Amino acid sequence: MTQPTTTVPDIEEAPVLRKKRAKRRQPRYHVVLWNDDDHTYQYVVSMLQKLFGHPSPAGIKMATEVDQKGKVIVLTTTREHAELKRDQIHAFGADKLLRRSKGAMSASIEPEA
Repeated sequence: MTQPTTTVPDIEEAPVLRKKRAKRRQPRYHVVLWNDDDHTYQYVVSMLQKLFGHPSPAGIKMATEVDQKGKVIVLTTTREHAELKRDQIHAFGADKLLRRSKGAMSASIEPEA
């Protein structure tokens, strides 16, 4: 004896609901690295590679920008992730190539404009 089969129609989400969900994107934040004279380019490039996965050419470009302009955006992400990355920069430690380096570089987060 075979049982009757029933099919359940596909329930598609209303377009209005899809639009509302798409608009609820989390606010984005920049991780900003600040310049100082107590860290070498090598330190900055190495830190950016280890913490952010930036390749050497991108790291050199960012190190140059922070040196010349005083700050550089190294990542734009969610607030929670930006806070984590800022804290990792602060915990990275001193530049072993410079005796006067006493600690990590400064970083902050700011809302994306």
